[in-house]
Amino acid sequence: MNPIDSLYETDFYAWLQEQVKYLRLGKLDHLDHENLIEELESLGKQQRQELRNRLGILLGHLLKWHYQSEGRSKSWIYTIREQRQEIQRHLRENPSLKSYVREAIEIGYGKGLNLVGRETPLDPRILPQSCPFSEFQIFDESIEEH
Repeated sequence: MNPIDSLYETDFYAWLQEQVKYLRLGKLDHLDHENLIEELESLGKQQRQELRNRLGILLGHLLKWHYQSEGRSKSWIYTIREQRQEIQRHLRENPSLKSYVREAIEIGYGKGLNLVGRETPLDPRILPQSCPFSEFQIFDESIEEH
């Protein structure tokens, strides 16, 4: 095993700092190209995953809000607000993800159904199996008024 691979495997943070140092110094031939490429690709996947996860929480709470109106609470309102704010922040910081929102909603909706199944007596199988909310409804901040 080469020393760079060893550091990558044994102390990721030290490996990362070393890669940053080499980049700053322009010592591109010292870089651990293979692992660096893998980590950069992983960062992109994490950004998509964060969007899907936050949409899952948001959509699950919107489903609870819509289908279990007797259980509406201040906590649900704040969870919905927080997720909307964080999704909007995430999209501002990663504008190229906007083209992925529709697909992320579809995937996140499945996560939302699971949340409903975990947190309520509702059976997710009787709820719509594809997202019943438009993108406007998902991000409409006036939910507390309904």
